[in-house]
Amino acid sequence: MDLQAILNYQEIDKRLYALERELAGCEERKEYVKAKKFLETAADKLDGYDAKATQLKNEAIELTKKYLRMEDTLKDFAHIDELVAGGADIAFYKKSALSLSDQLKKIKADLATLTAAINATHDEYQKLKKQVIAMQKQYKDAYEKYNAVKASKEGERKAIEAELQVAGKEIPAQVMEKYKIKRKEKVFPVVGKLKDNRCPFCGMEPPLAARGKLSGGGVIECENCRRIIYE
Repeated sequence: MDLQAILNYQEIDKRLYALERELAGCEERKEYVKAKKFLETAADKLDGYDAKATQLKNEAIELTKKYLRMEDTLKDFAHIDELVAGGADIAFYKKSALSLSDQLKKIKADLATLTAAINATHDEYQKLKKQVIAMQKQYKDAYEKYNAVKASKEGERKAIEAELQVAGKEIPAQVMEKYKIKRKEKVFPVVGKLKDNRCPFCGMEPPLAARGKLSGGGVIECENCRRIIYE
């Protein structure tokens, strides 16, 4: 590896890295990312409310069916006086009436619970819908502001990239590819000089056998942080 060439390249790249960090940490981007994440999460939540509404609708249908079945059963009591006069067992009808009373109480309780759930879901849905509408405007504003900040740095970015392109011609393609892979993985700086027999970035001491490869201008890769080390 041509150490001086790659170190010169990295020195220029430091400016690009600093520019990237500046953009990544600016308030405009934070507001943009915040709005974007909210809208992405809100989409899932709205889908969840749709699913819940379907569930509540099905529960309401089942409750209605149960009530209609009870209504049919209650028809049997329309002529109970005639049935009793004809010798029907009044104890049977009394027991049936008590059972129906309990079922009606259960349906009433279930209906109250279902109504509360429907109202709560409706209120939550409407609240989120209003928040989404408001956030869509914030997202648009934040997106435009962040793009404006990026545009203000575009000339500087292109100038640095042009320098990097020239400097990169002095570096073997295989070495350049390895550097770019690590850079893409947000490993930076990529190359550093061994310090007190330790990695200058993470402080880990390379194995003795690995350090032996450093003599004569060789390089090794830190087993911990994966950066390239020279001596």
